[in-house]
Amino acid sequence: MQLIKGGVTAPKGFMAAHAAAGVKYAGRDDMAMIVSKKPCIAAGTFTRNVVKAAPVLFDKEIVEKSDEVHTVVVNAGIANACTGEEGFSYCRQTAEVAERELGFPSDSTLVASTGVIGMQLPMDRVKAGVVKLAGALDDSNEASDAAAAAIMTTDTRPKQVAVGVMMSDGSEIRIGAMAKGSGMIHPDMCTMLCFITTDCNIDKQLMSEALRSVVCDTFNMISVDGDTSTNDTCLLLSNGEAGNKRIVSEDKDFAAFTEGLFYVARKMAMMMAGDGEGATALFEVKAVHCRDRQEAKTFAKSVITSNLTKAAIFGHDANWGRILCALGYSGASFDPSRVDISVESENGRIELVKDGVATDYSEELASRVLSAEKVTCICDMKQGIEEATAWGCDLTYDYVKINADYRS
Repeated sequence: MQLIKGGVTAPKGFMAAHAAAGVKYAGRDDMAMIVSKKPCIAAGTFTRNVVKAAPVLFDKEIVEKSDEVHTVVVNAGIANACTGEEGFSYCRQTAEVAERELGFPSDSTLVASTGVIGMQLPMDRVKAGVVKLAGALDDSNEASDAAAAAIMTTDTRPKQVAVGVMMSDGSEIRIGAMAKGSGMIHPDMCTMLCFITTDCNIDKQLMSEALRSVVCDTFNMISVDGDTSTNDTCLLLSNGEAGNKRIVSEDKDFAAFTEGLFYVARKMAMMMAGDGEGATALFEVKAVHCRDRQEAKTFAKSVITSNLTKAAIFGHDANWGRILCALGYSGASFDPSRVDISVESENGRIELVKDGVATDYSEELASRVLSAEKVTCICDMKQGIEEATAWGCDLTYDYVKINADYRS
């Protein structure tokens, strides 16, 4: 597997476009489109929030019933959530305009929205935006870059990645992705949107299984603020244009594809966590030597979701008691007198706790370690062989400022 330049247009046959439609924002792009002329199979994972946005409900239907998907249309600024039948009809109208402009059949378009909950989409602007997008499609890296930027809301930077993976028959398949997510991120499948494209020739059921498996250990292991969005969506489209021998079983090619997909999803998840609203640091937590994977996940997520710990990371304060406390209320059992806690970054590594008791560590060195843009905390539970990693960010003054006036 190798990292390659680009995002959703890196796999063969995929194009992207961006447009300024004025859905909510002025003076910037706020709509994007991904297109494959060759029909795609699609897989998706969606929010488990009981309150689901109209695009989530719409896309679930398309993913389940259609084996010919060509297009994804995305808008930023308005989430089209809690908008009733009218909001759902707007998804269909958006898709119909795209299908008409591009000459594709019905039920071949997926839609996604992100932004303020409860507002209806200005459909005159959305439809005009779709027309613009359809006329601006391009398979260049620049088109992918601009599309990734167009879907941002409170994000501070675009998020995209692409990899190439060799198959056993000598062909290379590619996997590319773009995502947005900065706040309301606590997935259970954030506002998280992720769009993944691949030219791999693969069975739809196997592709869906691969997506579900990697989501569990990537997107479902991040948290910025503990709020699970109404719009969380991760879509995976495959057009098969790589020409590889079709993957129809869980063989070594399936394992290679899944490894590449995991890398892409993990990279996207880490980018979202590190770009949390107001964040100054990516906070990574590894729970090691646990009895089983689920226990390890529980420990790691409990620490990254602790607001007191997140605030300490922002203050570069080695307040290890907050970490041990978060482990203690996680719901998983352990012996506190055996736990070791260390922190590390590009500035060094330091052990804060040994067998449940503070070490004679240097506060100055600890503060320096915690001052990096990425900080990792290792919690050694000493009760097994399993481990898990979760990602979050620090909690800053700016998080409150951003969310205090988000609608204005």
